[in-house]
Amino acid sequence: MADQRLTRIAIVNQDRCKPKKCRQECKKSCPVVKTGKLCIEVTAASKIASISEELCIGCGICVKKCPFGAIEIINLPKDLDKDTTHRYGPNTFKLHSQSNMVNNVNDRMPVPRPGQVLGLVGSNGIGKSTALQVLAGKLKPNLGRFTITCLLKLLLFYIAARLFFQNPPSWEEILTYFRGSELQNYFTRMLEDNLKAVYCSLSSFVDIFPPSNNQSFVKQAMIKPQYVYHIPKAHKGLVEGYMDKNNERGNKAEVCDDLELNDVLDRNLEDLSGGELQRFAIAAVVMREVDVYIFDEPSSYLDVKQRLKAAKVIRSLLRPDSYVIVVEHDLSVLDYLSDFICCLYGKPGAYGVVTLPFSVREGINIFLAGFVPTENLRFRDDSFTFRIGETAQESYMDEGAYSRHRYPTMTKTRGKFSLRVMGGEFTDSQIIVLLGENGTGKTTFVDMLAGKVKPDESEDDIPELFVSPKPQRIVAKYPHSVRHLLHEKIRDAYMHPQFVSDVVKPLQIEQLMDQQVQHLSGGELQRVALCLCLGKPADIYLIDEPSAYLDSEQRIAAAKVIKRFILHSKKTAFVVEHDFIMATYLADRVIVYEGKPSVDCIANAPQSLLTGMNLFLSHLGITVRRDPTNYRPRINKFDSTKDRDQKLAGAYYYLDD
Repeated sequence: MADQRLTRIAIVNQDRCKPKKCRQECKKSCPVVKTGKLCIEVTAASKIASISEELCIGCGICVKKCPFGAIEIINLPKDLDKDTTHRYGPNTFKLHSQSNMVNNVNDRMPVPRPGQVLGLVGSNGIGKSTALQVLAGKLKPNLGRFTITCLLKLLLFYIAARLFFQNPPSWEEILTYFRGSELQNYFTRMLEDNLKAVYCSLSSFVDIFPPSNNQSFVKQAMIKPQYVYHIPKAHKGLVEGYMDKNNERGNKAEVCDDLELNDVLDRNLEDLSGGELQRFAIAAVVMREVDVYIFDEPSSYLDVKQRLKAAKVIRSLLRPDSYVIVVEHDLSVLDYLSDFICCLYGKPGAYGVVTLPFSVREGINIFLAGFVPTENLRFRDDSFTFRIGETAQESYMDEGAYSRHRYPTMTKTRGKFSLRVMGGEFTDSQIIVLLGENGTGKTTFVDMLAGKVKPDESEDDIPELFVSPKPQRIVAKYPHSVRHLLHEKIRDAYMHPQFVSDVVKPLQIEQLMDQQVQHLSGGELQRVALCLCLGKPADIYLIDEPSAYLDSEQRIAAAKVIKRFILHSKKTAFVVEHDFIMATYLADRVIVYEGKPSVDCIANAPQSLLTGMNLFLSHLGITVRRDPTNYRPRINKFDSTKDRDQKLAGAYYYLDD
């Protein structure tokens, strides 16, 4: 009978583990330690606890006893142990590459193909960045074998257990490991032809323009590449100077036109907005003459129109001998951009597994369903569908069931920009999504409703309603923990069982309670800010870009939280959102912005989802269909048969496929 032994992963969270503030409950309660073996070792001088995965019996007692929730013990099938692609060290994250059961080939890393765009989709902390670093040649896969020198920094029992570890593999061993797969050819080209790779992320700026006097920034840049607001902290000077320095392909003029950068060439980097910095980052990479282009969340801070333009620019990089790899959480953009998809699943922060490549439609549907049919494997309990979001607005048409409110026609001028807001009305239990390009005045309208900005002219007074805003840009200045923040700001809601079940648990706030607010990542800050917004008593909730920094699963979870809360509390929400799938799922009615961004714009009155989407998409020149499996919106390829037919019929947006 085959060995059915399970492989165990022991993960110790470095941020949560605090040996000096506890009684070492993990060590005292471990049954293996009680037998005299060093399964868990922690001393007064230890920074974190150390767990021997070889001695661990998987009882999980230490997990329950840890007062800070810093330990995870995960049981895995034994096949994953021998197919480890990379692990950073003991009790840390590892990336797996299972063998193809048909031909016993290790091809379970994202496999780029020349002349095609590889899309990666998965939760945050699941191994996408690790895979990108391996494919870029910046990280040599160790196949799960740590360096012996690392053990010298560990505790005594790891030094005694040195026989469990081996030296890192050579490239010959790595090529043998991936023998017979497309990755073998890719790594061979990387070694023999010296492939050049470049990131479109914050780390790419460190590679291209390394700051000589800020080494700490280099380290931070590699950890959190999505924070484009950090770029001006490391680099000073005019945009055009950096563009000229990067113009290896001689396509500067074309790229600046496509990404609308001509108006910012004479500006300093520190004066650019988030969207302008993102487009500058894409341009800096597109102009490079390299073999491998890697884009990490290229749609962040961009509106729908800019996202589609960026996608076209990225696809223009395709050559018979070039590789393009994209990580993207906006599924509609990923669908539009990619030629094939690899999904990543597992336990965030613990382990990740890469699926075989699928077609774009099949790959995204597998991710949403949480089920891989080729392996009969379910990696998520819930499957995501989007049908409820399309017809929910019909339930709000009963005029007697909900209170109706109206805001007047008003105007506002800020410098050279003028905004005219057409008067409209809304009801309780309704979500109005604001659709428009960046610079059309969506945030200005939200600020006027919130009372932060007074209109220059108004036909009538703005109704006095209590407003709870969630701003676009979140700054973590609070000096205490998340628990202290919630207790201080939204004590009543935070203690209410209904709010906990509807908001706190779905947003996974409980696992952040003991963390310091200033130490939270962008996605964690976004979830906390959304919880604070919904926890304040108000008539209107103004939520500005709730999907920023969130991965695909978190975006869908956040959309469900907002929709459920607004419906049950019988309140109203105005939401600014550029993720097309999230916007269509949330919207009961939409406000479409027209005009020239940053110059003169008009905000139309709220209208139905179908009418508003058709108007908005007609301005963008794109059409959208529905996937028959989960009803998610899919952007038609430009000038495809479906695109031409829908434009001819004037049906830019379908509620049903």
